[in-house]
Amino acid sequence: MEKNQKINCTVSSCKYNNKNEGECILSKIIVTPKQGCNTSKADESMCSSYECK
Repeated sequence: MEKNQKINCTVSSCKYNNKNEGECILSKIIVTPKQGCNTSKADESMCSSYECK
């Protein structure tokens, strides 16, 4: 079953940012860890919603 989630975005320099709604207009995103970072903390990812498993 596909979830119907919304991705909020405040990065105004991104071309996928819908500034009027504060949302990302991409149908999916890729969350990538920062290079050389293996802390298992929120700063490990470029995604603000990151949570360690």
